[in-house]
Amino acid sequence: MAWDWSSVRSLLGTLLFLRTAIRDFFPEELRRCLRSLFRRLLTRLDPETTIIIHEYDGSTVDELHNAAEVYLGHHCVADAATVRLFMDRGSSRPIALLLPDCHTTNDTFRGIPLRWSSDIGRSSTKASKKQRHLKLSFPRQHRHVVSSFYMPHILKEAESICLMTRERRLYTNTHANDDYRFWCPAPFAHPSNLDTLAIDPTLRDDIRADLLRFVGRQDYYARVGRRWKRSYLLYGPPGTGKTSLVAAIANFLEFDVFHIDLTAVDSNLELHRLLDSTTPGSVIVVEDIDCSLDLGDRMEETEYDGAEGTTILSCVLDFMDGLWTSSEEEAISLSGVLNFVDGLWSSSVGERLMIFTTNHPERLDPALLRPGRMDRQIHLSYCQPAAFRVLARNYLEVGEEHELMAEVDALLKEVNMTPAEIAEIFMGCDGDGTGADAAMQKVVDELRRRRLKEAVSPDDDGQLSGE
Repeated sequence: MAWDWSSVRSLLGTLLFLRTAIRDFFPEELRRCLRSLFRRLLTRLDPETTIIIHEYDGSTVDELHNAAEVYLGHHCVADAATVRLFMDRGSSRPIALLLPDCHTTNDTFRGIPLRWSSDIGRSSTKASKKQRHLKLSFPRQHRHVVSSFYMPHILKEAESICLMTRERRLYTNTHANDDYRFWCPAPFAHPSNLDTLAIDPTLRDDIRADLLRFVGRQDYYARVGRRWKRSYLLYGPPGTGKTSLVAAIANFLEFDVFHIDLTAVDSNLELHRLLDSTTPGSVIVVEDIDCSLDLGDRMEETEYDGAEGTTILSCVLDFMDGLWTSSEEEAISLSGVLNFVDGLWSSSVGERLMIFTTNHPERLDPALLRPGRMDRQIHLSYCQPAAFRVLARNYLEVGEEHELMAEVDALLKEVNMTPAEIAEIFMGCDGDGTGADAAMQKVVDELRRRRLKEAVSPDDDGQLSGE
């Protein structure tokens, strides 16, 4: 049918007249009903269906969005006209291909044409924020195939791709208002492992067996009604290898590491969201917990005495503070940390290992240290002969046959010296035979000096009683 300008003007005039008549003579309720019917009609006339997948679902990352990005980068984006390249600083993983914002790529599944597009739009939770999302468009008659078969196919393919290109990551917490991002990721490439740790071999083997027992007992934890998590408290003087042990455990289990700085957490609710946004198969680390918050013994501030009373009061305070008064405005507190460790907040799906470190365990509230919250407490002390042999073998390639080894063993039983201090002396050698002998001699001289210093006590005036 041929159209001329007079016909177009007549049509536009008719539409404007109808719009004015509906607005002036139809009530608001009827107008809303007509708009709804009109939208439904347009939807039914549209031959395509569109699925929108947001990057964030509230405060947590949408796993389907991540899986779709991985899938598209591996199967579809390579043929797109425009791609976005991504590589982490210091990463050994191959360069990743991503779909740029406001771009489109195509896929095919069982002969069905599928069109993916990436865009940035308003968030459904905060009108002032924008977040990325993916759109999947396909013919309407294939909705069942896409939802029942294509989506599981994407998840399975993405999991397989991630296993082939997996690179473990270290996450540190950011503020909650940072575009929904609670964690800042970086490649985790710490070289520490259980075999190179300067700790007692018996303790090392015990830790290894405990970790293997933990990761292999998913069905057992479900059968006894416990969450699949385990909590460690590492305590001891500075320089005894607490951080190195955390890295060695993560490397042994091949877990990602989530490092929480409690001083950067504004509220108990934010702490809850941090835990909720961690992934299964991860180590959650809180270092120097005694320095992050005031987690001292609450019973020292009360006049009530008795071990049983301590437990009852702790439970009551935990229940009242942790379940009734948690809000976005509430500052982070001991009750929030307790719920974080063992309360309802810790009921996340998947295996998680929580590790807390401290130099002063006596400063922590007993409610934090009770069984069930801290499943195991590991004491890392000053260097002992067995640990020194590990250091000598790692740094100097020196064995028990060295002529100074017996003297070092005897001195270590009398003098306190941390593995970090001994390692620093060893780092000064050049690695050859002469350097190893010199390093061993420096350790002996330092141990002798400390023994002599401990033997000379100060008098009442603060002066040494002997030179």
